[in-house]
Amino acid sequence: MPDSSTSRTDTDTGPSPVNAPQTPIQPTVNPQAGSGSKGTEPMRAILLVVLGVACLSCSDATAKYLGRTLPPAEIAWMRYVVFTALVMPLALRGGSLNVLKTTRPGLQVVRGLGMLGSALFFIMAMQHLPLAEAAAISFVSPVFVTVLSILLLAEKVGVRRWAALLVGLAGVIIVIRPGADGFQPASLLPILTAFSWALGLVATRKMTVQENPLTTMVWSALTGLIALTALLPLHAAWPTPWEMLLGAFIGLVYTAAQWLLILAYRQGEASVLAPFTYVQLIWSTALGFLVFGAVPDHWTFVGTGVIIASGLYTAHRERMRARERRSIA
Repeated sequence: MPDSSTSRTDTDTGPSPVNAPQTPIQPTVNPQAGSGSKGTEPMRAILLVVLGVACLSCSDATAKYLGRTLPPAEIAWMRYVVFTALVMPLALRGGSLNVLKTTRPGLQVVRGLGMLGSALFFIMAMQHLPLAEAAAISFVSPVFVTVLSILLLAEKVGVRRWAALLVGLAGVIIVIRPGADGFQPASLLPILTAFSWALGLVATRKMTVQENPLTTMVWSALTGLIALTALLPLHAAWPTPWEMLLGAFIGLVYTAAQWLLILAYRQGEASVLAPFTYVQLIWSTALGFLVFGAVPDHWTFVGTGVIIASGLYTAHRERMRARERRSIA
C-alpha cells in the first residue's frame, strides 16, 4: 500500500491502505502518466493497484486466520522476516552498505515504528473484528494525516478538505457505533492503526528529498524486524509447519503487493489511483465472507459508503488542485 519518500504526491492525505508496514513508499510518479498522452498507462496502473490491494487483503485474511492460534507480534514478525529477506538482497546487490546511510536516522526510526504500529494494531484488530469492518475503520487515516501535517509540517488545509475529512470521520463513527449495544472496544484498534500509519507518512514527508526511497524501505524493514524480535520472547508460541508456511505466504503476498503498487505509481498519478485503493474494502468483505463466513451488518455498509464518498471527494479535490498547479507551472 505507496507515497514517495523523495517527493510529495497529490494525495498524501487521500485514502490508502494502512495495514502495510512498508507503505508509503512510492517512486516519483511519471508526469505523463494519467494525462492521456500514454493511453494504456492509466488503465494498467489501475489494474496494478487493484491486484496490489487484493494481495494485501489476502495477507490480512491469512493473518486473521493465524491469529486464532498465534499472537499478533509473532504474525507480524514472520511477515517482516520474509519481507526483509526479499528486500535486503536488492538493497545490497552492489555489495555496499551505502544504502543504510541516512541523514535523518531519527525520522527513519519514527517512520519504521509508525509502520510497525500500523501492522501490529491491525493484526490485533482482526482477532476481534470482521475483516471488512477493521479495514473500513482504518481508512480514517487521512484525518490523522491532516492533523499531524498541520501540527508538524505547518501545512494549510482548506475548508472543503476539512469538510470531506469530517464526513469520513462520521462514516467511521457509523461503523463502530460508540454507545450502541454492538460496540466493541476492539474497534479502537483500527483507529490506532490509522494513527500509526499517519505518523509514518508524516515522517516520510518530513524527510522530503533528503532520503533515497530504498534507504527508507530498508530502515523501516530493519526497524520493524528488530522491534518485533525484541518482543517475540514475550509474545510467542511455537508454530506448526503449516503455520510457518502460512507465515511465509503472508510475507510473500505482502511483498508482491508492495511491488505491484510501486509499479502502479510509476505509471499513474497518485490522484488518479487513490480512489481505487478502496477496492481493498471489496476484497476484504469478500474474503471475510468466503473464509470466515462474516457478513457485515447494514450499518457497516452505510458507514463504509460514507467513508468511500469522503475519500473520493478528497481525491477529486486533490486532482483539481494538481491540475491547477500544473497549469500555473
